[in-house]
Amino acid sequence: MSMDRSLKSKGSLARHRNVLTRAERLKVLAEEDRWNEKNGVFGLPKVAHRKTNVGGKIKKEKKAEESVEGEATTATAATTPDDKT
Repeated sequence: MSMDRSLKSKGSLARHRNVLTRAERLKVLAEEDRWNEKNGVFGLPKVAHRKTNVGGKIKKEKKAEESVEGEATTATAATTPDDKT
């Protein structure tokens, strides 16, 4: 029998959350110097929590750099004279 989709293991449930807990918001605000311990914990300002998708972009950039380097080496090899006479 297969397992229901709602009963997944804990590791697979880790994903990006748009809503932060109060403790997480306080931590972010303290890092940005927008909150200190003298202020109350109620009526906190909003905190933007964006997911950064870095993985795909880096791979594309590395491939582009490798292709540029490959073209540069072939171009220099083509322009370099091979005659040693």
